[in-house]
Amino acid sequence: MTEPSVLQHLIDISISLSVERNTTRLLERILTSAQTLTQADGGTIYSVTADKSLKFETLINNSLNLYMGGSSGEPIPFPAIPIYKEGQVNQHAIVAIAAAEGDMIHIPDVYACQQYDLSAARSMDLRTGYRTQSVLTVPMKNHEGELNGVLQLINATVDGKVSAFPAQQMELVRSLASLAAVALTNKQLIENMEELFQGIARLIAKAIDEKSPYTGGHCKRVPELTMMLADAVHSHNSGPLADFKLTEADRHELSVAGWLHDCGKIATPEYVMDKASKLQTIFDRIELVDAKIEIARRDLELRFAGPLYLASHQQDQAQVNLLQQQLAEGLAALDAGREFLRKANIGGEFMDKTDQQKVADFGRQTQICIAGTAQNLLSDNEIYNLSIARGTLTPEERQIINRHMDVTVDMLESLPFPKHLQRVPEFACGHHEKMDGTGYPKGLTKDQMSIPARMMAIADIFEALTASDRPYKEGKPLSECLAIMGRMKENQHIDPDLFDIFIERKVYLQYAEQFLKPGQIDKIDHSRIPGYLPPEQRYAMK
Repeated sequence: MTEPSVLQHLIDISISLSVERNTTRLLERILTSAQTLTQADGGTIYSVTADKSLKFETLINNSLNLYMGGSSGEPIPFPAIPIYKEGQVNQHAIVAIAAAEGDMIHIPDVYACQQYDLSAARSMDLRTGYRTQSVLTVPMKNHEGELNGVLQLINATVDGKVSAFPAQQMELVRSLASLAAVALTNKQLIENMEELFQGIARLIAKAIDEKSPYTGGHCKRVPELTMMLADAVHSHNSGPLADFKLTEADRHELSVAGWLHDCGKIATPEYVMDKASKLQTIFDRIELVDAKIEIARRDLELRFAGPLYLASHQQDQAQVNLLQQQLAEGLAALDAGREFLRKANIGGEFMDKTDQQKVADFGRQTQICIAGTAQNLLSDNEIYNLSIARGTLTPEERQIINRHMDVTVDMLESLPFPKHLQRVPEFACGHHEKMDGTGYPKGLTKDQMSIPARMMAIADIFEALTASDRPYKEGKPLSECLAIMGRMKENQHIDPDLFDIFIERKVYLQYAEQFLKPGQIDKIDHSRIPGYLPPEQRYAMK
């Protein structure tokens, strides 16, 4: 090659090495470029394994028509070559010696060389009929002097004849190896950073898992469901979302967002996050209420003990019967009240005002005496908690739960995400927003949210409805979950187009078969899902 063409070739290599993302192709590109610069007939490039061995990555020999490894699809059958054996440099392989010593080794003629053990090369020649003459082995070291590969070339060609590698070509290969080593190191650093970031995201989910096993499962399942829905939309070629496509980089970004979507829960108190009943704090205070009702029973029995004894002593059977009836009715009322409070404590979809008033009346009208002091059976705080209309959280506790989104926003928006992950905060922080703008934390509308953020909202809701590991509810059957979400679609709480694909492509079933209990997977009739129409009807209406 002439000097201008060599220069241009090096420039082209530099550019290609800097943009290549696939390590296998990167190594192959290094090898083929070195062969082009030296007109070498064959060559091999090795990577360095964790146990200090040289793994064959790409092997090429033009005369033997060999092309293995790399992007060829043909596996290399040779085992990795150890750099050291029993603590000593492996003297039976030139590549091992070059790797261990960190120096380039040039052998002008394999059959005339006495310095190194080249019996393996000669044996290979006997088996293949090939004639190995010149060999150039170059260790690839990065800017810190660390070995990350070895490049070996065979049989340089000068003026059409196999010869030793000229000094100028050896320097070119050395320069190429150095450039390639830096590019390879940069690629490895990027991969390590990506792995670190993914690891941190999963670590946060694990920390939440350790703090609360209920939300920990949620943090793992939402990314899975989000990606299932994303893949379904990506492959959907009709309707308003037909143009939505995901690159591998987009998928990675969305996956990271999925793992981090509830990272703010790490600051949410466990007693609120895991509140399984209305009276639960560190323990379920219904046990304390039970104890106080037992005191009320004994107080009642003591109140009747004297009059009963007197009536019995006076042989007034009518009075005895009346008092016994009143005592039995009083005890039965306390027992009925206890059962009512136990049921109220569980929480549910709705508690009406009549039952709320019943809690207050029973708690304040029933008196007990402790340490000589008369007091209401239920404290104001117990009445307040037992009167929660929906679920197990008070409005104040609900605000604490909702604040996890503010914490999530603060955490993610404060991180200096690299360019290819800059949308992670927007994707992750929108799963409690509603399409009509009534959600939180920012009250965004559909038009203000990206499609992936809207996907995550559907995934978050569906996972929560179907989850069977919550302390305060059972996992709902599929049909009920889809009916609830259908009504949410009608009320403009979730993206209607995404929900239609969620149903049409049966993403719900794909998820259910992997994560739901068999008893939750019931028969689904799409025509009975509120707000859903099959594609032929939807598009006909439009």
